[in-house]
Amino acid sequence: MRLLEHPTREEMRLDTVLAALADPVRRSVACRLNDAFGDHACATFELPVSKSTATYHFRTLREAGVIRQEYEGTKIMNTLRKDDLDARFPGLLDAVFAAQDIERGDS
Repeated sequence: MRLLEHPTREEMRLDTVLAALADPVRRSVACRLNDAFGDHACATFELPVSKSTATYHFRTLREAGVIRQEYEGTKIMNTLRKDDLDARFPGLLDAVFAAQDIERGDS
């Protein structure tokens, strides 16, 4: 089985996580994973970018430690690493998601 590299909780860096979440496409992926139950395949995200650019965004999120990606057959499944991020940077994701809701007009 093919495995993808992920940083450990201790290897996560604030500047890398913030840079990953600064991009609106990547932030929308993280928000969707936060709002959803379970894993989601890359193909289920309707992103306003090409497939190769979407791959870049998913890789950036994975390498920052924001998401976990695992192969399931031919699909790559994505999960938000909320527990790890909350332990490493308490309140960060909640603040990002609250700000995103305000920007979208959801609050």
